[in-house]
Amino acid sequence: QVHLVESGGGLVQPGGSLRLSCLASGVDFGVYHMAWYRQAPGTEREFVAVAITTGSTNYADSVKGRFTISTDNAKNTVYLQMNNLKVEDTGVYYCNADLSGLDFWGQGTQVTVSS
Repeated sequence: QVHLVESGGGLVQPGGSLRLSCLASGVDFGVYHMAWYRQAPGTEREFVAVAITTGSTNYADSVKGRFTISTDNAKNTVYLQMNNLKVEDTGVYYCNADLSGLDFWGQGTQVTVSS
């Protein structure tokens, strides 16, 4: 049974950093693509970053060069390191596990970037 639990969100000033974690129970990172999405108030959920089973990664243009997704097999955890945060990065961040189109989601963690 797949269970995703995000943590690490919070309030940070513009230019600051946060690291989000997603504890992924029941997930084999060699089989599932692992991704982060976010949703700002009044908007649709949008793609942020993905770690593909081959080991490659991909990012939304808006976060390239600032965010890094990584996986730790020993800890069954996916991370999203976010640097140089901007006000527009504010939102609820969700962890996603994708098994050939079958999606699993965590409950989300709030990130607020504000001065």
